Amino acid sequence: MDYLLYVTMGLALLALIYAFYLYKNVMKNPQGTEEVKNISGYIKEGANAFLKREYLIILIYTIIAFFLIWISPLGLSSGIAFVLGAVFSGLAGIIGMESATNSNSRTATAAQDHGMKKALGIAFKGGAVMGMCVVGFGLLGVVLVFYFSNKVFGIGAYDAVNIAAGYSLGASSIALFGRVGGGIYTKAADVGADLVGKIEAGIPEDDPRNPAVIADNVGDNVGDVAGMGSDLLESYVSSIIGAATIGALWFGVEGVIFVFIVAGFGVLASIIGSLMVRGKESSDPHRTLKMGTYSSAIIFLVVGFILNYFFIKNGVFGAINPNDGEKYLQIAYGPFFALTIGLAIGLLIAFVSEYYTSDKFKHVQEIAKQSETGHATNIISGMSIGMRSTALPVIFIAIGTIFAFMTGGLFGIGLAAVGMLGTAGMTVSVDAYGPIADNAGGIAEMSKMDKSVRAITDELDSVGNTTAAIAKGFAIGSAALTALALFSAFIQKAGLTAIDISHPKVIAGLMLGGMLAFFFSSLLIHSVGKAANHMIDEVRRQFREMPGIMKGTQKPDYAKCVTISTDAALKEMIIPSLLAIVIPLAVGFIFGAEALGGLLAGTLITGIMLAIFMANSGGAWDNAKKHIELGNNGGRGSDAHKASITGDTVGDPLKDTAGPAIDILIKLMTTISLVFAALFGTGII
Repeated sequence: MDYLLYVTMGLALLALIYAFYLYKNVMKNPQGTEEVKNISGYIKEGANAFLKREYLIILIYTIIAFFLIWISPLGLSSGIAFVLGAVFSGLAGIIGMESATNSNSRTATAAQDHGMKKALGIAFKGGAVMGMCVVGFGLLGVVLVFYFSNKVFGIGAYDAVNIAAGYSLGASSIALFGRVGGGIYTKAADVGADLVGKIEAGIPEDDPRNPAVIADNVGDNVGDVAGMGSDLLESYVSSIIGAATIGALWFGVEGVIFVFIVAGFGVLASIIGSLMVRGKESSDPHRTLKMGTYSSAIIFLVVGFILNYFFIKNGVFGAINPNDGEKYLQIAYGPFFALTIGLAIGLLIAFVSEYYTSDKFKHVQEIAKQSETGHATNIISGMSIGMRSTALPVIFIAIGTIFAFMTGGLFGIGLAAVGMLGTAGMTVSVDAYGPIADNAGGIAEMSKMDKSVRAITDELDSVGNTTAAIAKGFAIGSAALTALALFSAFIQKAGLTAIDISHPKVIAGLMLGGMLAFFFSSLLIHSVGKAANHMIDEVRRQFREMPGIMKGTQKPDYAKCVTISTDAALKEMIIPSLLAIVIPLAVGFIFGAEALGGLLAGTLITGIMLAIFMANSGGAWDNAKKHIELGNNGGRGSDAHKASITGDTVGDPLKDTAGPAIDILIKLMTTISLVFAALFGTGII
C-alpha cells in the first residue's frame, strides 16, 4: 500500500497548484481607481511590515527550539521536523495574506462594476488560496516527514509518527504566535477605531477621517487571515497526527497510510466543493457558501466509505478481536462511521454557531432589542447567550466521542477529529473570505464609492462573521477530539496504564489545568485592553490637535496608529505564547507524567467551554451591531447603536484573540506532552 503515500503527496501538491491557479485568477480582475489602489496599498504595506517583524521573533524562537530539540534525546530528526512545521505554517500564513491583501480592492471594484455575484466570487477565491495552502502544506509536510523516516531511513511506523509529531509541534508553536500576535493587533485597532470614531466622533465605520482605520483593516489580514490560517493548519495537522499515532500502534504502517489517504481525498473533496460556489446575482451568499461546504462533506463521506471497504478487502481492518477487545475496531466499518460521526459533529457545531451568531435568528435580534435599554443590558444579553451556546456543542462532542469509541475504539476518536477537519480546505476558504469582504467594505467607504457598493460588501461581511464563528466551532470541536486522541497516545508513550484522579498530584494537575485556560485568556484580553488604550489616546490626540481631519482638509496620521498596534502586539504576544510551551514541560519534569495528564485534562475541559463562549458571544455582539445598522431597533446613531458598539468592542478580544487561541493552547500543550512523554517519568517531586 506504499503507493498510497505517493497518491497522498500528489493530492497535497494538487491543493497547492489549485491555490496558485486561484491566485492568478483573482489577479486578472481590475483593482480599480488610483485611490482604491492607494488605500489597498496602505493596507498591504502595513500587513507586510507587521508580518516581517513578527516572523523575525518567530525565527529566533524556531532556531532556539531547533537546537534544544536536537541536543535532547529526541534528536536531529525531530528538530528538522519541527523546523519544517514552522516553515510550512508560516508559508501558509504569508501566501494567504498576500492573496487577501490583493483581493480586497478587486472585490470592492467588482461589487461596483458587476454586483454581488462577481464580488462574492473574487472574495471567496481569494480566501480559497488560504484554504488550499493550509491543507496542501499541512498534509504534504506530515507525509514527507513520515515517508523519509519510515521508508527512506527504515524507522518503525510508530516512531516515525512520533517524529512527525515534531512537525505538528512546529506548526502549533507558530500558530500560537500568529494567532496571539495577530489577534492583539487587530482588536487593538478595531476597538480604538470604533470607540472614538463611531461613538465619540459620530463618523461611520471605515471613514477615511478615522486615524485608526488603516490599522483596523491591516488587522483583519494579520489576525483573521494569516493568524487564522496558521491556526487551522495546526488543527488540521494535529488531528492527523493524533489518529495516525493510534493507527501506527494498532495496525502499523497501514493504519498510518489510511489516515493520510483519507485526509488526501478530503483535500480533493474541498477542491470540488469550492467549484460549487457559484451563486446567482439575487442569491443569498451564505446559502451559496453552504452549498460548497455540504458538497465537500458528501464527497468526503462517499470516498471514506470506499477507502474503508478497500482496507477491509486488503486485510487491514476487521471486526473486534475477542482476545484484545479494547485495542481493535468494534466493527470492520468502524473507521467510516467514526469519520461520519466527526463530520456530523462539525456540521452540528457549525449550525449551533450560526444559530447563535446570525442576525436571522432570535438570539442576535434579542441582543439588538436589549441594546435599546442601554450598554449594560446589551452586555448582559450577549454574555447570557454566549454561555448558553456552550451546551449543545459540548453535548454533541460528548455523544460523538462515545459513539466514535463504540465503533472504532481510540482509533475511532482520532478519526472523528480527522473527519471533522477532513474538508478543512473548504472550511478555511469560507472563513478567509470574511476578512476580504470586510476590507472591501472599508475600501469602498474610504474611496467614497456609491452606497450600493457598501450595501453589497456589508452583506458579504455579515455572512463572514457567521462563517468565522462556524470555522472557530470546527477548530474548537476538533481540538477536543484531537486532544483526546493525543492524550491516549501520551498515556501509552509515557508508560501509564491509567491516570488516578484520587492521586494528589493528579488533582493538583487538574486544578492547575482548569485555571490555566482562564489565566491564559486573561493575559490576552488584558493585552488587547492595554493596546486599545494607547490607540484611543492617539486617535483622540489627532482629532484634538488636527482639526482639519474632521473637515476633510487634513489627512490623518495612519502610520502612527499602525505602529502602535504593531509594537503592542509584538510585545504582548511573548509571555502568553511561552506560557503554553513552558508549563506542560515544567509540570511533566517536576511532578511527572501522571500529574501532567491531570493538567491536560483540566485545560481541555475549561478551555473548550471558554472558547465556545467567547467565540459565539463575540460573534453575536458583532452581528447585533450590524443588525441595528441595517435600520432595526433605532438604526445608526441611535442609543441602541451606541450600546451595540460597546458590546461589539467587548466581544472583539473574546472572539478574535482569546477564544481562537485557546484551542491552539489545548493542542499545543498536548502535542508537547506527547513529544516529550518518554522523558517525564515520575518527576523529581
